Amino acid sequence: MGSVARGDGRLTHELLPGEKGPQDSCGVFGVWAPGEDVARLTYFGLYALQHRGQESAGIATSDGSQILVYKDMGLVSQVFDDTALSSLRGQIALGHTRYSTSGASTWENAQPTLGPTAAGTVALGHNGNLTNTPELMLLASERYGADLRGELGRGSSTDTAVITTLLRGNPADPNPSLLRNAQETLPLLEGAFSLAFIDESTLYAARDRYGLRPLVLGRLPAGWAVASETAALDIVGATFVREIEPGELLTVNEDGLNSYRFAEPAPAGCIFEYVYLARPDTRIAGRSVNSSRLEMGRTLAREHPVDADLVIPTPDSGTPAAIGYAQGSGIPFANGLVKNAYVGRTFIQPTQTIRQLGIRLKLNPLREVIEGKRLVVVDDSIVRGNTQRALVRMLREAGAAEVHVRISSPPVKWPCFFGIDFATRAQLIANGLSIEEIRANIEADSLGYISLEGMVAATTIPADRLCTACFTGNYPAPIPRAAPLHQTTLPLADLETP
Repeated sequence: MGSVARGDGRLTHELLPGEKGPQDSCGVFGVWAPGEDVARLTYFGLYALQHRGQESAGIATSDGSQILVYKDMGLVSQVFDDTALSSLRGQIALGHTRYSTSGASTWENAQPTLGPTAAGTVALGHNGNLTNTPELMLLASERYGADLRGELGRGSSTDTAVITTLLRGNPADPNPSLLRNAQETLPLLEGAFSLAFIDESTLYAARDRYGLRPLVLGRLPAGWAVASETAALDIVGATFVREIEPGELLTVNEDGLNSYRFAEPAPAGCIFEYVYLARPDTRIAGRSVNSSRLEMGRTLAREHPVDADLVIPTPDSGTPAAIGYAQGSGIPFANGLVKNAYVGRTFIQPTQTIRQLGIRLKLNPLREVIEGKRLVVVDDSIVRGNTQRALVRMLREAGAAEVHVRISSPPVKWPCFFGIDFATRAQLIANGLSIEEIRANIEADSLGYISLEGMVAATTIPADRLCTACFTGNYPAPIPRAAPLHQTTLPLADLETP
C-alpha cells in the first residue's frame, strides 16, 4: 500500500479512497522517464497548470515497488520545496492542481487520491465531472462494501474517490491487472473526465468519449509526459505528439506506449477552454488559444462597433480579445487597469460585499490613462453581473467619460455539468434579463456579446465538435437526472473576474 505525506511533514495512510474529493476544473500532469528527476519535472509541469487549480497541489511518485503521495493546501510553490521533492523518488510521477467551490477546503480533498487494487496500488488525478456518480457509488458499495453514498448531497464531490475505488478490481483474480480494471471501469463513467493515474510500474491516461476536457501527450528525451495543456509540455521540454483521443486509454511503461479504445469517440470539446480556461500559449485541436481569442475580439469589433477613444482589457483573461478588438476597430489599445497578481481569487470570499472589496483589491484603474476617455472594456464572460457592475463603477469614479462593455462569449444561460460551475439557471443574469436590461444592471453605456456563430468560427473547429451547452442548452452527453445545485469545478465569480 502506498503512503501519503502532508505538506506539514506528517505521514498518513489512505486505506479507502472514500474521503471527500473535489469536483473541479483541475490540472493533471504525468511523466514516465526512468533516470530523470520525475518529481521536479512534474513540479514544473504543475507550475504551468497553476491557473487550472490554486486550492491544493499534489505529486505521487513510484519507484517500482511503492507509491508515495505528497500533497497539501496552497499553490504549487507553497506546497513543495526542495526537501519535499527530494523525497519523491522514482521513474513515474503524477501531479494535480485543484479548484473547488463545494465541499470542504481540506487536505483530505487534495489529489492525487491513493487506493488499493488487486494488483497493487493506484494514485489518480482527475479533471472533469462525472454525471452518474450516484450509480457508480452504488456499484462500488455492492462490489466492495465501500459506503461512499453518504458523501452525496453534503456539498462534496466523490466522483474521483469512486473512480479510484472501482479501479480496485477483483481480489480473487489470479492474474490481477490495473489495465484490465481500467478497461472494465472506464466505459461505466459518464460525463467529463481526463484522468492520469499510476501504479507501481505504469503511467495511464484516459479521456472521456466526448473529449470535453483537454489531455495531451508529449515526448521527452528519455520518456513520455501527459498533461492537461500543451503549455505544460513546453515548460518541461517535452515535444507535443498528439492529443489523447476521446474514448482512449494510454499506458506507458517498459513495454513502451500502448493505446486502447474503451468507447467510440463523439468529440465535443469544451469551447470555454478557448474563451477562458486554457492558457493563451496552449494549443487545442491544433488551434492556438491566443489566436482564437484575438479573432473573437476582431469579430466583436465587427459585430458591435462603437465610437470610443481606447480599448482596455480586464486583465488577464480579457487581454487577447481586447487586442483583437483594437485591431479590428482601429481604436488604440491601452492597459487601463493594473492587476495585483498577489491577491487571492475573489470567489473564496464568504460574502458578496467582501467579494466586491476583493475585486477592488485586485484591480486598480490608471486614472491618467482613462480620465475623460470613452472606453471599450473587453472581458470574456458575464455570469452574475456583480463583477462587471463594480468594474464599471470603478472606471467612472476614475474619470471615464463612457464605458462600453464587450464580451467575447455569448450570454451564459445554462448550467454546466461537465466541469464549470454555473450553478442554477436562476443565478445566471442572462436568464432573467434582456441584453438591454443587463446593460442597465451593470450601468454600462452599451453592451455587446459576440454571437455564437462568431465565437465558434474563431476557434476554426467545426460546431458539431464543440460543446456549447452553457450558451445553447444543447448538451452533448446525458446530464444527471437529479442534478445538484452546484456542479462545481470553476467558481462563478472567477469566470467574470480577471
